[in-house]
Amino acid sequence: MDVKKILSQHIEIDGVSGEEIYSLVTETADSRLGDFSLPCFRFAKALKTSPVKIAEDLKEKFDGCEIVSEVRAVNGYLNFFVDNKVFSRGVLAEAAADGFGSSRAGNGKTICIDYSSINIAKPFHIGHLGTTAIGGSLYKIFKKLGYNVVGINHLGDWGTQFGKLIVAYDLWGDREKIEKGGVEALQEIYVRFHREEETRPELTEQARHWFALIEQGDKRALELFHWFKDITLKEVDKIYKRLNVTFDSYNGESFYNDKMQPVLDQLESKGLIKTSDGAKIVDLSAYDMPPCLLVKADGATLYATRDLAAAFYRKKTYDFDKSLYVVAYQQNLHFRQLFKVLELMGCDWAKDCVHVAYGMVSLAEGAMSTRKGNVVWLSKVLDKAVEKAMAIIDEKNPSLENKAEVAEKVGVGAVMFSALQNARIKDITFSLDKVLNFEGETCPYLQYTYARTGSVLSKAGNIVNARIMPDYSALDNDESKELVKLLNRYPSVIADAADKYEPSVISKYLIDLAQAFNRFYIAHRILDEPTARQIARLTLTKCVNKTIKDGLALLGIDVPEKM
Repeated sequence: MDVKKILSQHIEIDGVSGEEIYSLVTETADSRLGDFSLPCFRFAKALKTSPVKIAEDLKEKFDGCEIVSEVRAVNGYLNFFVDNKVFSRGVLAEAAADGFGSSRAGNGKTICIDYSSINIAKPFHIGHLGTTAIGGSLYKIFKKLGYNVVGINHLGDWGTQFGKLIVAYDLWGDREKIEKGGVEALQEIYVRFHREEETRPELTEQARHWFALIEQGDKRALELFHWFKDITLKEVDKIYKRLNVTFDSYNGESFYNDKMQPVLDQLESKGLIKTSDGAKIVDLSAYDMPPCLLVKADGATLYATRDLAAAFYRKKTYDFDKSLYVVAYQQNLHFRQLFKVLELMGCDWAKDCVHVAYGMVSLAEGAMSTRKGNVVWLSKVLDKAVEKAMAIIDEKNPSLENKAEVAEKVGVGAVMFSALQNARIKDITFSLDKVLNFEGETCPYLQYTYARTGSVLSKAGNIVNARIMPDYSALDNDESKELVKLLNRYPSVIADAADKYEPSVISKYLIDLAQAFNRFYIAHRILDEPTARQIARLTLTKCVNKTIKDGLALLGIDVPEKM
């Protein structure tokens, strides 16, 4: 229920539009002063009178509406008290309806989201959690708002590392062992290559040779390249399913090999490319940036070259309204350069490309390194989280049905929520103990609150569906009012998360909602009341139940019905 809109339609100020009045009406911090307030200070100059007088005049002229029970003019503010019965009835009717929180804001618009972007034949490690969780959540949020969303996994499937892997496989690999061990087995021989390379420099040359054969289309080189790729995708697909993350495109770096030259030709024709020590660059010194390196002196292309080709391909293929890149903030300069080059090429859609930066994940004992094998595999983190969840279930509710399924939802949810509960730009020092802490503002707390609401509704049976008018006076208390206000905010919370590309807006909201429900649950009887009052409180409980489930789904997190 958009109370601000209702109020702005009942307030008339000479020379002030309804849109401006709408923008100025806010919820009050102290409900004793009112529920909504219009500060009148901005109108003083135009109306040539004091804010205090303006507020008093507006109060006298206010023609009243069903949602408002009282209007007060206080020190230049026009304060409104909502009629709780009318407000609760309207909000709960909306919150109970299918699609609550959805909108048509994105109808006819397309958003491309580049996220996760794992490297072929390398570990899907804890450092990939941020981009995968944030991107996966933004995908769901924009879908909720009616956008056509294209999820893109821009695979790291090109580079000398594939030559290194072929050399390592020929020297120390075993096909059966690698088929069984998957990416972890590939990682073992990759780490060994870098260890041996320190004393055997000829291995580096052999690796370059094999990568050149991949580029030239050599049959055996390509067979091994595609085998490494298939092994990786088969394994990571299992993780994506556990995380409820999906993609519409797996076009990686190799996909753009034949699409780079037209972009380079266009840059040449516009006079944007310069040669520096044999390399091709775009000079960005006028914009306080180092040059954007596109082609090295040896003819090799770089990330920037492929990203330019990818940007043109995505615009041509999807005609996006926005193109988001969910990539760590360490790549800030890369994307500033990329977007500036697009702008210099005359692409007016460069302004629609957005780097959604997020903080880095590091280990307590130091930075991760794929080459050294110092990584925390995401699949193992998920397994340990599920294992701990199962131990807690065995301790607290050993007779719980479907324990394995519940443990999976709780454990995986705890890991996902750890990446989505704080502002995305924040760095994280990853600690397994911290992630698996099941107390405080955590995902298990939200899941437990959901299960609690479900338990109340289950005990009530069909009472909530009885054809009796709810007695909304049962919600005329501070705890209920807070819950109704929070439910009313849900659609705007989703819109705000989308505007800021910030799933943590939803995470924080859900914590507030769960805490408010638990205060309500402790303070008020829900079932041992006259039927009409029960129905009002059960309707409120049902809406909280539904909203927690929906909000967690937007974060990619499942809820168990019982815990």
